[in-house]
Amino acid sequence: MSRGPAPGAPALSDPLSRERHRILHAVQDRLEEVAKTAVAVMRTEIPSYALQDERFFDDVRDQVLTHYRMQLAALAGGRDIAPEDLVFSRAAAMRRARAGFALEDWISAFRVGRQVLWDVLLDCAGTSAEAQQAALSLVTPLMRYVDFASTHAAQAYVEYQQHVVADADRERRDLLDQLLAGAAPARGPLLAAAQAYGIGPHSPMMAVVAVCVDDTRTGDLTSAEHGYATSASIGIAGPWAGRTLVVVRHGEVVAVPVVRTGMDAEDICSHFEAVQRRLAREGTMLSMGISTVAEGAGELPRAYEEARAALDLVPSGGGVAALPRLSPFDYLALRADDLARQLVDPRVRALLEDDRRRGDTLAATVRAFAEADLNLRLAADRLRIHHNTAHYRLRRIEERTGRNPRRIADLLELLVALAIRDGAGEGGNHQ
Repeated sequence: MSRGPAPGAPALSDPLSRERHRILHAVQDRLEEVAKTAVAVMRTEIPSYALQDERFFDDVRDQVLTHYRMQLAALAGGRDIAPEDLVFSRAAAMRRARAGFALEDWISAFRVGRQVLWDVLLDCAGTSAEAQQAALSLVTPLMRYVDFASTHAAQAYVEYQQHVVADADRERRDLLDQLLAGAAPARGPLLAAAQAYGIGPHSPMMAVVAVCVDDTRTGDLTSAEHGYATSASIGIAGPWAGRTLVVVRHGEVVAVPVVRTGMDAEDICSHFEAVQRRLAREGTMLSMGISTVAEGAGELPRAYEEARAALDLVPSGGGVAALPRLSPFDYLALRADDLARQLVDPRVRALLEDDRRRGDTLAATVRAFAEADLNLRLAADRLRIHHNTAHYRLRRIEERTGRNPRRIADLLELLVALAIRDGAGEGGNHQ
């Protein structure tokens, strides 16, 4: 890092120079009081600071005093500030970052310190025109010092956070690799990491695999941006308390949510569906596969393979395939190949395609009739149509396909044809 600009100002007249030194000496005499005031203001204005103990504030007070002394010495002597002069501030930045303080809180502390010092400078200057002009001559060098010192500290802060993120990424990947091998950690750092995510050897878990299929913001699916954006969005707390293990690996994002007490698989599915929709609105279109529940780490490899297999059920434009929401019938229909589609009677296929173009009224009637256990009046009520209208629709289906929906075998064939049609990916998202 280059040296900071000299905090001195252009040459002043002798009277202004004397006034300036008088002001700086007056502030020096009150420096302990000024530092105490600055710490009190930080405690009031920075919420994360307000929660700390006296040991923390002793450290902050020492930092403030050291900065103030360096500023006054620099302002009095007009000397350069070098990075080595700020080693103490770099160490403090590391301590704050390690303690979990946000960078904006650290920068806010600099702002408060600068404002308190400036207020005291004005107070010590007095009201004479010469004193006010001398005080104003200190504005630029004071701002330069604060800018240089805060930038230097922020670099240290960011460097530390980058190391922390890299270490955390490695730890998460190592933890996921062990879980996907079918074993929960039994000791050491990985055990602590697993416990932080609520993962134990017998914890009920699910596997979620997401891949990016389109990014309208960058247009570049080879970049890691979509993976980390997805990772961050998934990591946000959902309808449960606690964190979720999320790892970006091999071009996919893998999450291992724990099914906590009071939750079920549907809660997990709803959360990830909401994440997928939110990212889609923001320009990142994902395909997501969600497994059934794994009863412990030993079943997680199976759940992971389920989630990957579920991705095959998602249309090319993205969406969510959640296995807990599918019946065996749905799953088999969605997995149907071209041969299964060819086995659908052409008359049935033609009717369903024509019905889709006309609003799917006949398809809705078939489904409602099946869900009502072949009770046509109940189906009509659920569709909010007249009983005669429902009867007419069934008769029309029979006339065009040769299948009578009132016969179980024919109804089942119609439902299979419907499921195969909708599973072909034309417009559905299989959620």
